[in-house]
Amino acid sequence: MGHHLIRETTRGVEVDLLIVPNAARAGVVGVHGDRVKIRVASPPEKNKANAAVVDLLRGVTGARGVEVTKGRTGRHKTVLLTGVALDSVRESLEAP
Repeated sequence: MGHHLIRETTRGVEVDLLIVPNAARAGVVGVHGDRVKIRVASPPEKNKANAAVVDLLRGVTGARGVEVTKGRTGRHKTVLLTGVALDSVRESLEAP
């Protein structure tokens, strides 16, 4: 299920995300089409939503590092997780 949206690279684990800012509750919703849907309470201004995504993913996956590599200003993002195993990320994000 959705293994193409969570993939291992030479740098770490990449994940394609769909972000819902200004949500009442923050959390991982699960796979939505070709992306993992994540809700954050922060607004999409002054990098607040990106910071909330990074914090949420660090907490949920246990990744040492989280970096938004694509889509910094849009709802569709790609993030790079480091210091965590591919299977662990899939388990954490595909079926919350």
